[in-house]
Amino acid sequence: MAEPFLKNRRRFTSSLDNHLVPLFDELAAKTRIPKSRLLDEAISDLLLKHGVPPTKKDEKNDN
Repeated sequence: MAEPFLKNRRRFTSSLDNHLVPLFDELAAKTRIPKSRLLDEAISDLLLKHGVPPTKKDEKNDN
């Protein structure tokens, strides 16, 4: 089956600590926020924590 076209997103694969998975599932269900959006927020916060400045969405590189 062909993968759907993602215009504003990119697929990647990763893994989580076993104890984080049910907590993440619960947060997504409780807040009704998609997991992809929760991950966007978490990664943005992590980048800021490590001094990586935010960029405007239209300036992002597609590499």
